[in-house]
Amino acid sequence: MKVAALVLLAFLALGASAKPSAPALPASAASAALHATPNESQLVEHGSYVNRSGSVVHRPAHSKTGAAPDGATAQCRDGSYSFSQHRRGTCSHHGGVEQWL
Repeated sequence: MKVAALVLLAFLALGASAKPSAPALPASAASAALHATPNESQLVEHGSYVNRSGSVVHRPAHSKTGAAPDGATAQCRDGSYSFSQHRRGTCSHHGGVEQWL
């Protein structure tokens, strides 16, 4: 009985009870998100939010030229560009992801 309890405690301590996280973005998109910030003068919409990791991220925005702005990780179905660092929820209020960049 004591061995079973110790095994259970060790199993829980290793994170077995943690919720699975959403898959990460493709390496190219994650790299762009971490190393580039959008140039506000290229964007129509402005503003930011704090993601689940605690990072401040630019809200999805349309670019003035239609080209993908620096730091964009996905294009949404409404034509805006997302700067998300996680797949879950990306473009959720913009029709979903059209394509990952």
